[in-house]
This record gives sequence, structure tokens and C-alpha cells, in this order.
Amino acid sequence: MIEGESFYYRCIDCGREYRIEPDLMLCPECSRRQGSDKPLRGVLEVVIARPTGGDVYSLLPVEREYFPSIPVGNTPMWRPLRVRAKYGFEKLYLKDDTLNPTGSFKDRASYLVAAFAKKYGFKSITVASTGNAASSMAGVGAAAGIRVKIFIPSSAPRAKMVQSYQYGAEVTLVEGTYDEAFDESIRYTRVHGGLNRNTAYNPMTIEGKKTVSIEIFNQLGYAPDYIFVPVGDGVILSGVYKGFKDLMKSGFIGRMPVIYGVQAEGSSAICRALKAGDFGKPVVARTVADSISVEIPRGGYYALKALKEFNGRCITVSDDEILGAQRELASLSGLFAEPASAAAYAGFLKVTGNLGVVEREEGSFLRGKSGGGGIKASDTVVVLLTGSGLKDIDAAARGVGIKI
Repeated sequence: MIEGESFYYRCIDCGREYRIEPDLMLCPECSRRQGSDKPLRGVLEVVIARPTGGDVYSLLPVEREYFPSIPVGNTPMWRPLRVRAKYGFEKLYLKDDTLNPTGSFKDRASYLVAAFAKKYGFKSITVASTGNAASSMAGVGAAAGIRVKIFIPSSAPRAKMVQSYQYGAEVTLVEGTYDEAFDESIRYTRVHGGLNRNTAYNPMTIEGKKTVSIEIFNQLGYAPDYIFVPVGDGVILSGVYKGFKDLMKSGFIGRMPVIYGVQAEGSSAICRALKAGDFGKPVVARTVADSISVEIPRGGYYALKALKEFNGRCITVSDDEILGAQRELASLSGLFAEPASAAAYAGFLKVTGNLGVVEREEGSFLRGKSGGGGIKASDTVVVLLTGSGLKDIDAAARGVGIKI
């Protein structure tokens, strides 16, 4: 424990503790062991020395006065009655983070990063993204009056690019993957300065994303039995675990929910690592779910450690299953989510034995049997939906078999 500090950093690899400093992103010791083509070493976790309450701001390391005037969080928890009726899960909920200001869950991290920047006097923020983190940081940065520099693959969905330009960000299109954009943004920050928002690299990204767990607890009044989370680089999954860990430490809950990380079959590094025990050589990522398409999951070690510690589970779903789940979710509940979000719903259907091959015919739905996966009809299940379907119209059109 750092004497006199309410919040401080602890390295997830070596356990060293550090004061929260504006330029400290990774553990100086462990980051020296960074291997090529591996997740980040020396990721720093924020530790709460003296929990003071159960509201969101009391569990964050930046004072409320520094947060920009944009309504991030407090997203609704849907009761999808038609989905419940179809599959028999009476306490199934949809946590709808598509209703954040820029249409994605990533606003939670951007919101805290912007507050951190304000507190420590940063005038600019740099970020690499497949699209959602970029448009998120651009939008939140606009509200905060902070310059935002974005590195984004040129193949990213057009809607996400347009958002970033509309918010006034400086956009650099990278002819390559998200992983290449990530590396290019780090080089830019080292030369030009400013705060880097990159996921996992910046400790505030995990810390900001934990707020969804606190909201779920506050909305339900208890911890759910199961949560389904879409997974790419592992930081949303890490944030969900971190939120419930802090609630346990604060005495608000006595157990960790069973958390399912759901990955696309074409981008499944964390699921493979959980099965093998560690991360192997990267595999080229190919999936319609661009928001969870990564070859090197930068937050992979944190996510893997949490899955092992709390007996979490990881499953994969195909692109056809994702697109079928996207269509069913929209047509049964009225919630239109992008493919990465729909992956979480597809994961729920797969675990419960309700996921079949989708036929793209008028009026067809995913069909299967009720129950399965050890989940009882009376269990409380939350499916985390992280991005609006309007973020990627081309993928949605493919899912319903039309051309636009």
C-alpha cells in the first residue's frame, strides 16, 4: 500500500506498487520484458486503498469536478420480454451501452481518460482504434476541449470514421491492422507528447470500463449470476472483472458472477490462451465483428489472469452466428447492436443450447432448445451490448441479405 494515497497502481505481473503519475502507463520493470507479438506486460491496475462508497465516482481515481459535461454511463438495463418468453429465461437482461453519447461502450474509458487529462493538464490525447475508441475519444474530447489525434485502419467502417471527423479529431488512416495502428500511435506519443489513451496501455481504460459493473449492481440491487461479454483485446472483459472485484472489496457483494468472454472464431486469441494456458503466436484476425478483431490482445494478460482466478469461461461464435444473433436481437427486442455486441448475445444462445445455423429467409430466427450450459431459467443473466448497429451498416446489410 502506498502511504497516504486513496488510489494507487499495482502491476498485475510483479505486484510492485506505484503512485499514480501522469506519465506512468506501464510498470517500468515488467515492460522491459515485453515480447514481440505478445500482449502488454506490466499493465497497471488501480487499487482502492480505502473504499468510501458504492456510487461510481467514489470508486474512481479522478475527482468528479474534472469530468467533461457529456452524459456517459447510466445506460438502461432492458427486460427483453419476447426473448425471455422464447427461451424461458425469466431474468435475462440486456445492458444497453449502445446508448452512450457516441453509441459505444468505449465512452466509459474515454470519459475517465479525459478527466485524467484535465486533472494533469494534458492538452491532447492520442488513440489507436478499429473505430469505436476513436470516435468515442473524439466525441468526449470535443466536450472536454481536448485535441484528439486518431490512428485508425483505413478498412474501418465508414460511420466510425465520419463520427471522428465530425467531432473534429485529427485522423490518420493506417494501411494495415489495428495492431499496426496501435504501434504507430505509441511512436507518435513518444515523439510529440500528450496523453495516450490506448486500451490496456493506459490504466484508466480498464478503470473507466469497470463502471458498467457498478451500474449493473446498482440497477439490479445484487450481482447477477452470469454475464456475457464481447471480447477483442480483453479490456472490456478486464474492466467488468475489475468493477466486481472493487464491489467485493468494498463489501457490497460476496461473490463474483460467472463471466463468459465471447470471441469471434476468426479473432479468438484469449479463448485459445485460456485453453492452452498462455498466448502463442498471433493468428491473422478475420471477422465481420470489426470491434473485436485483433491479433494481439493488448489487455490479454489481465483478462487471462482474471478468467483463471475467478473460473471464468471463454467461447467462440462464427460470423454467421453473430449476424444471425444480430438480426434476432433486433427483431425480438428492438435493440439494434453492431456485430461485436451481437457476439455476446450469440454466446448466450450458444451456451444455453439455443444457437443453430441461421437461414437468411424472411421471418427465420435462430432455433434451438431451452436451457443448457448450467444456466437455470431462474438465474439472472446479463448480456452486455457495447455498440450501436448504426456503427456498421454494411455488416448489418449482409446479415439480412441485402445490398446497399
